[in-house]
Formats: sequence, structure tokens, C-alpha cells
Amino acid sequence: MRLASLKELIVRSLPTMGLLTLLGMFSTGGPAWADPLSYLVTINTSTINGTSGNLDLQFNPGALPGTQSATATVQGFASDGTLGTAGLTGDVAGTLPGTLSFDNQTVFNDDFQAIVFGNTIQFNLVLSGPAVLTPDGISTSGSSFGIGLWDSTGFNPLLTSDPNGFAGIVNINLDGSGTATIFLTDAGGPPVVTVTPEIASTVPEPGSILLFGTGLTAMIRIVRRGLRG
Repeated sequence: MRLASLKELIVRSLPTMGLLTLLGMFSTGGPAWADPLSYLVTINTSTINGTSGNLDLQFNPGALPGTQSATATVQGFASDGTLGTAGLTGDVAGTLPGTLSFDNQTVFNDDFQAIVFGNTIQFNLVLSGPAVLTPDGISTSGSSFGIGLWDSTGFNPLLTSDPNGFAGIVNINLDGSGTATIFLTDAGGPPVVTVTPEIASTVPEPGSILLFGTGLTAMIRIVRRGLRG
């Protein structure tokens, strides 16, 4: 008899419990889920194996002011080439093959890395920050992460038909999504860069967990009061 009464009470309480849960989930003042954009970038440099040159990694805003804050992280770098000295410009910190961290609040942010090319270069690219996690809806331009290969002089791009010298670009759009563009080689061959989206672990923000838990606690109290009554 008591089991049947508990079941009926839970059913009667569902509208209130649902409302409390929704209030807990959506009263945070911002999105409840944080999703950085994550990509696996692979560069096929087999046709220039043994050549001295430069790997160019840039993360720049479309316009300042007008671009919401964002970050770019290069991690898990691997190559069978040989790294040399890097030149850093703007808001970028770190040294390959370690982690590189970029910010987009200066006009030009660049890691120009000397390298004797091997067969391949690979790294993980993670784009995050407010422009990705909480787009403000008022910014007028996004940001771009550019990937380029250059000769040893630093003046001649390699393996791309892009007039700006990029072999691949990943854009942060105004809605927080990402778009990748890759370019044919200068000889019309297939792109040497592949950009593969990775599945990000969707993690609730701490405030959302707390308020969601508050809603669950309130539901339990409703059931307990009903049982006592």
C-alpha cells in the first residue's frame, strides 16, 4: 500500500519537479554547457622531405575592436622533421614541440617555426574562450587560425595555391561554430593539410551542476512532505 502511495505522489509531483529542474538548469545567466572546438591537424610534407623551411601558425582577429575574445592552443605536436628556432610575435607563448597558447586581442599573433621538413606534421588545435563558449551576438567579426609552410627565406609559401600563403585556415564564426578551409597545392594537387573535428567532452559548468542539484533536492523534499502527510 505504501509503495502505491509513493508512486502516485511522484506522478502528482512531476509538474512541480520539472519546473524546479528547469529553473535550476537555466537560471545561470549563461549557457549550461561549455564546448571548445577541437581539431586534429595533419600536414603531409613528404614532397618537401629534407627541405629547410618554416612552419607558420597564426591566430588573428578579423578586426579590433569588433572581435570577441578567444584563445587557440596547439598541443600534442609531433613530426619526423627537425625543429629549429622559433620567432614569436604578439600574444603567443610556448615552444614547440610543447604547448603553444595564442590570444586574439592583438592584431597579429604568430609562431614562425624553423624546421627541416620530414614526411608529416601533426597536432591538436583547441579553440576556446568567450567567442566560442558564449558568443555575444554583437561582435562584427570572428577570428582565424592559419597554417602555412614557407621556404627558408620566409618569403615564399610552399604547397599552397592560397595567395596569402596559408595551406589551411580554421575560422571561428560569429555564432561560436568553426569552419575549416584547406587549399590545393600550387601545382593543383590535393591539399596537404587535413583538419578533422574531434569530439569534445561536454562538461556542465559548475554553476549549472549546483543549481541542477538544487532542483533535485527540492523534488526530494516535495516527496518527503507528501509521505509525512
